[in-house]
Amino acid sequence: MTGPRISVVIPHYNDLEGLTKCLESIDRQTIDRGSFEIIVGDNNSPCGIAAVEAVVAGRGRVVPVLEKGAGPARNGAAAAARGEVLAFTDSDCVVAPGWLAGGVAQVAPGRFVGGHMFVIKPEGPLSGAEALELAVAFDNEGYVRRAQYTVTANLFVMRADFERVGEFRTGVSEDMEWCHRAIAKGLTIDYAAQASVGHPPRRDWEALLVKTRRIQRELYLFYKERPQGRLRWLARSALQPALLPSDAAKILRTSTTQGARAKALLTACRLRFWKSGVGLLQLLGRPA
Repeated sequence: MTGPRISVVIPHYNDLEGLTKCLESIDRQTIDRGSFEIIVGDNNSPCGIAAVEAVVAGRGRVVPVLEKGAGPARNGAAAAARGEVLAFTDSDCVVAPGWLAGGVAQVAPGRFVGGHMFVIKPEGPLSGAEALELAVAFDNEGYVRRAQYTVTANLFVMRADFERVGEFRTGVSEDMEWCHRAIAKGLTIDYAAQASVGHPPRRDWEALLVKTRRIQRELYLFYKERPQGRLRWLARSALQPALLPSDAAKILRTSTTQGARAKALLTACRLRFWKSGVGLLQLLGRPA
């Protein structure tokens, strides 16, 4: 009896509602259910492993991972995979019915794939953070084509290639670092428009800042490891306010931000100046 061709890898930490929605979306895939398995890497959730297993409900396996972080949770789940293709997403995401079919159609030995990302519009009036993320978050096509990386919420790679490149690191921008390491080892990256994944927006400024602080810390460490990294970080930080016209254009042309555009513009201003100031302080040794 042959095993599944695809292993869906999902890191999870204490978000049973999100995990439920994620698994329900995976249940609706257009490809045969026997062709893929689901592995949830649970990052020592306070809700307990039994609660996680109850949500998974026999649809996949739960792998306990004690080391803190989404990277270790992905690594632990990937190590238990049996498929020749690894399909990574996150427990707070909802995947489109054609997600697996779209990604598997383009992944190949020596080529990993990032798929289309979109922000899920919440019900009711939008906060500034929600409207901003609807307009500017998750330009994964741009990441793939211009920056040569994909978010790990929508990544397809052959298991043999993943093992050759190595595991995700912690403490740095793991998606960017892993993808650049893969390319340095001779792999290429491609974009799969048909492999679509939705991610909820951050609900308010506080949630947006939690996300931004984490990314700011990880990006700074990533830059520091690169040639002229501190100089490049200085330029990146100083130029943050100059990106506001681009943010404004995206907000104004995104139909789903209607009614909350002023709030989105104010949030964009606040966020760009925060990134600029904190980035400069990081160069002086102050943490984000």
